[in-house]
Amino acid sequence: MTTITRFAPSPTGRLHVGNIRTALHNWMLARKNGGKFLLRIDDTDAERSREEYVDAIRADLAWLGLEPDGEERQSARLDKYQAAFDALRDAGRIYPAYETAQELDLKRKIQLGRGLPPIYDRAALRLSEEERAAKEAEGIAPHWRFKLDHDEAIAWDDGVRGASKFDPATLSDPVVRRADGSWLYMLPSTVDDIDMGVTHVLRGEDHVSNTAVQLQMFIALYAAQHNSAPKVPEFAHEALLVGKEGKLSKRLGSLGCDAFRERGIEPEAIIALLARLGTSLPVEAIAERQSLVESFDLATFGRAPAKFDDAE
Repeated sequence: MTTITRFAPSPTGRLHVGNIRTALHNWMLARKNGGKFLLRIDDTDAERSREEYVDAIRADLAWLGLEPDGEERQSARLDKYQAAFDALRDAGRIYPAYETAQELDLKRKIQLGRGLPPIYDRAALRLSEEERAAKEAEGIAPHWRFKLDHDEAIAWDDGVRGASKFDPATLSDPVVRRADGSWLYMLPSTVDDIDMGVTHVLRGEDHVSNTAVQLQMFIALYAAQHNSAPKVPEFAHEALLVGKEGKLSKRLGSLGCDAFRERGIEPEAIIALLARLGTSLPVEAIAERQSLVESFDLATFGRAPAKFDDAE
């Protein structure tokens, strides 16, 4: 089986050092296994996505020597998401919900005030056909949620975190489509991973709960659309980058290739640092990139946040 990884930035800004590290590690994972590294432009947010940022992402990856083996754009795949949405809705795995943002916020505040986790209460599932019709007659357009299966735990062997498990009842049914018809992250990402044949998803640990949801989504999509055994990628979640003080830093969110170029920092220096930052391997100047690729191993990745000092 060919290893296929992907880097999926949203073109709503320039790549920052955390994005670059994620792209690099996916590139290295693919190269070590003789596989493919794909670029997916997650541009379903039409209001915030900019073509100038798409161009900048491509240019930054080229400057770093991380040019992909293929590229997809979500904005060109909207019909695929509609087909998946229809199939899941017909299978009873997607349902309409009519709460406003203000109503949902009030529910969360009440739950937190009672010391409860802010989990969606599935009130929309208890609406009768007449109640739903009344909502729509009032001009209230629904948003749409993916119905999680609460029957058994969601478990996977994470490439960095090891055995991982979630009780789906502790997660909110995620909104997959807004009332205006636009898509949120979850469903398009899962559809794309299936269609692109992605075998390994390596991303930040802030996506762990997303993975729990998407594992159910993979299974549901294969059952509803593909009528075959699900081919679910292997997932790995690396620790996030923090500043030298050990805290999340706004500076890290703005530090990117343009800043490195302005300071005269060579791509190979950035690659050498980010390739091993947060692993048990020594960070050292390595002229030959292939040796970095050969030493790449998820087993060396630590669980503690990786400290990045741009003075280095």
